[in-house]
Amino acid sequence: MKNLFDLGGKVAIVTGGNGGIGLGMARGLAAQGAAIIVAGRNAEKSAAAVAELVAQGATASAFAVDVKDEAQVNAMVAETIRRHGRLDILINNAGMSIRKQPQDYTLAEWREVIDSNLTSAFLASHAAYPHLKRAGGGKVINIGSMMSIFGAPFATAYASSKGGIVQFTKVCANAWAKDNIQVNAVLPGWIDTALTQGARRDVEGLHERILARTPAGRWGEPNDLAGIAVFLCSAASDFVTGTAIPVDGGYSING
Repeated sequence: MKNLFDLGGKVAIVTGGNGGIGLGMARGLAAQGAAIIVAGRNAEKSAAAVAELVAQGATASAFAVDVKDEAQVNAMVAETIRRHGRLDILINNAGMSIRKQPQDYTLAEWREVIDSNLTSAFLASHAAYPHLKRAGGGKVINIGSMMSIFGAPFATAYASSKGGIVQFTKVCANAWAKDNIQVNAVLPGWIDTALTQGARRDVEGLHERILARTPAGRWGEPNDLAGIAVFLCSAASDFVTGTAIPVDGGYSING
């Protein structure tokens, strides 16, 4: 039997791939032979991520993009095709949060989070679809959250966007199965990233509550997402589509 996890010759775009969960997933894909486009707004961070991946023997390059901007997202996909001639994998990971309760949100803040987290996934998937189809099939991973399941009072727009990510995943999985494109969501638990470090500063007692509820007894690390990324982007998952898989150390099963 062939190596079901081999990604040699595959080309992947990872939005928000210059740090945190995105970089953890990019490391996993690169280790299995995929060429990586690190897409993000911070050129310095992207350059550092590319340098790390290249030092480990990967083919990687950066593309500066605001994932809320349709023209920039279309240009990102077009440049990927120009550089590599194909696109096989899209990971919609870029995202952000503004931590406020519903009554304290402005419309501008709501739109910023929804567009960054949910509309961006639509734009990138829309741009990528014809190329994935042309390649004979492909893989899309949309990054949800524990907030796709739970409604924390400080995560108004974030939770709404991540719930939308799960439904968007199901719709795309259903629509694109005929094209041999598998679309799945990953729901990270409490992973130690810049975003969650901000949450720990803003929400008193959060760190202690997370540790108490997580059976694994620790916060996750970005590299904890590498394995699920490889599985969902490889032939090993060709009959897996439309799912939303928690990677959370057991947090979501502990009432």
